[in-house]
Amino acid sequence: MEELARESISLLGKPARDSGGPRLGSFGAIFIMLKSALGAGLLNFPWAFDKAGGIHTAVTVELVCLVFLISGLIILGYSSSISGQNTYQAVVRCVCGASIGKLCEICYIFNLFMISIAFLVIVGDQLQKLCVSIYELIIGLPEAEMPYHWYTDQRFTLSVLCVTLVFPLSISKEIGIQKYTSVLGTFAATYLTAAMIIKYHTMQDQETPVTPIYSSGLSSWASMFSVIPTICFGFQCHESCIAIYSSMENKKLSHWVFISVVSMIICLVIYSLTGVYGYLTFGRRVAPDVLMSYTGDDLLMIVARLLFGISIITIYPIVLLLGRSVIQDPLLNLRSKCNVVTESYEMYTRLVLTIAWIGITLLVAVFVPDISKVISVIGGIGAFFIFIFPGLCLVFAVQTEPISPYLRVILTAWGVITLICGAFIFGQSTSIAIMQVLNKI
Repeated sequence: MEELARESISLLGKPARDSGGPRLGSFGAIFIMLKSALGAGLLNFPWAFDKAGGIHTAVTVELVCLVFLISGLIILGYSSSISGQNTYQAVVRCVCGASIGKLCEICYIFNLFMISIAFLVIVGDQLQKLCVSIYELIIGLPEAEMPYHWYTDQRFTLSVLCVTLVFPLSISKEIGIQKYTSVLGTFAATYLTAAMIIKYHTMQDQETPVTPIYSSGLSSWASMFSVIPTICFGFQCHESCIAIYSSMENKKLSHWVFISVVSMIICLVIYSLTGVYGYLTFGRRVAPDVLMSYTGDDLLMIVARLLFGISIITIYPIVLLLGRSVIQDPLLNLRSKCNVVTESYEMYTRLVLTIAWIGITLLVAVFVPDISKVISVIGGIGAFFIFIFPGLCLVFAVQTEPISPYLRVILTAWGVITLICGAFIFGQSTSIAIMQVLNKI
């Protein structure tokens, strides 16, 4: 995300000679790309491996998607270089036109809104499991014998957390705390992967679930495509890649290709290890949130829950700030045409938008508690940022660039292929996700 990327750049970058802004080297750019990509999507990968039909099928789909993921990053870097813009929306608007730029803003807001819901669902899951862990440690009884109390209900604890912690962190105009805590996301992801590998190799006196390494005949193509939304959500760092590219010291396209490839390969290794070991550990019994599959008294996983919970609580305000600014800025601009925008009016709109954002996302998170359903919708919207908008940018950009006709045809064809793939993924994953959510309700 752009705000996260900018703050990370300001911490890692060094002053440029030609401007007061920071400039990134290769290591800093790769690190920020990883911070943007590694996050809550990691929890859903073992479940996605099961739904894909087995480890080999899931990894194969990952590798195919990786081609488009890297291609999208390269196209966006190229589009930023020729347009001179340093945000995703601005690049799309400049290269593709105002109408497509407006569509990009709408998708951007909706994507951030769904990510906020996913974050609250994950926090709610971890709160529930932590309550069980505390009960088992204090009382000494297993989870099955834990009595129901209203104050341990997930809906109540999540609501209290939003009121007492999330809202105070989100109401301010600037979110400065994340510059100290945003690294938690990468650390939590790396810790979870290591903990799952350790748990699998140290399992004692218990039978390892029989899990198919090869898919034994997929029931339908939909089974294979069901993993794509999770991949899109997990690897999605495309919104922030333009801010990263704009702040790099070496902006040669070949260097940006190197940054994109290395970043995505590291993400592939971490996500694949998590998916493989989570799937090997639990088989078809794996929960959509893999941390929910581990027992409440598992110390390694208690730490993982705490890390993920704290990380998401500190990143949620950043997501809210980005979405709120996209909505609030037009309101303030409209007001300025008629009246002077006072500080009280700005504060009022900020307060109303913050309360509405938290309230609606909390309401949806309470009634749609399955993280897999939320991520399916996010993955469908993510297809716009990974496939559709980069494909459009490439098609529009090559029409005016001084390149050979033969190369123009090849690049236009690849842009159209990317665009069609994105439209198919969006339609297929979003329709299935919406039907599943409606069936649950």
